[in-house]
Amino acid sequence: MKPEALGESPAAFKTRRRVEFRDTDAAGIVHFSAFFFWMESAEHELLRAAGVDVFHRQQDGGESSWPRVSASCDYRSAVRFGDELEIGVQVAALGRSSVTYRFVFEHAGRLVAEGRVVAVRCLLGPGGRLEPAAIPESIAARLVAAAGGPPGTSG
Repeated sequence: MKPEALGESPAAFKTRRRVEFRDTDAAGIVHFSAFFFWMESAEHELLRAAGVDVFHRQQDGGESSWPRVSASCDYRSAVRFGDELEIGVQVAALGRSSVTYRFVFEHAGRLVAEGRVVAVRCLLGPGGRLEPAAIPESIAARLVAAAGGPPGTSG
C-alpha cells in the first residue's frame, strides 16, 4: 500500500528544514534520531500557528503543557547533508486529552519518512506531577484549523 503524501493534501500544515551536518551519520545520511527533533519542532510551529502555547500559565497560576506519550517514524528513503525537506503535519486524531499528529517528510517530491507523535495535554502539579486534562474546545478547533481539517477521534 502506497502511503498518501501530505503534499497531495493542500490543507496540511507545512514547514521546511535544511539537513545540517550535525543531522548526519558517518555515511553522510541523516541519522534516524534527527526526524524526532524535526517532528517536535514542526509540532511547535503548528502550535504557534494555532495560537496555542507549549507551556501555558492558567488563570489560577497553574501551568499546562503537551508531553509526548508515543513517537514513531518509518523511513522510506535517504536524505543527505544540504537536502531540503518539506514536513507536513496533520492532526490525525483528537481525543479528550490527547492529540495524534501525523508527519510526512518529503525531499523534491519524494517520500522520505512518515512519523506519528501522540501528545497529551497535562496540568503541571506540585513537584512536577503531570495530570491529564481535557483539551478545551477552542484549542481543539484552532489545532484542527491550523493543521488543515478534521481528524478522526480517539480516546
